[in-house]
Amino acid sequence: MNAGGIDAQRISSMLAQLRAAAQRPEGLGAGAAIANPVQKANAASPSNQVSFSDALKASLDQVNNMQVQSDTLGKEFAMGNDNVSLSDVMIAGQKANIAFQATVQVRNKLVSAYQDMMNMQV
Repeated sequence: MNAGGIDAQRISSMLAQLRAAAQRPEGLGAGAAIANPVQKANAASPSNQVSFSDALKASLDQVNNMQVQSDTLGKEFAMGNDNVSLSDVMIAGQKANIAFQATVQVRNKLVSAYQDMMNMQV
């Protein structure tokens, strides 16, 4: 196991969970609050093909929205809003943190793949 990050087995497990969640209809299941960026990109384009840039942008927007929501909940809790509990703030913060860590891992894999391709002999 890699002490500084996420090992390959955990990444594979996370990808399997994401694929399983993507197979469910958008309104069902435990991940109903998290929209499927691929389905959003499909809805935006008239054809059935999804461009990589659209899927990536939708995923990054989703992570950004989670971080903004976490920050907003934290500020509301700090200002004494009775409708926001500490557990809600902590859960939103952890969700945003996990989403950001997953995004960083995907970025690292993309950079690694790009470097591998650039080092290939032609």
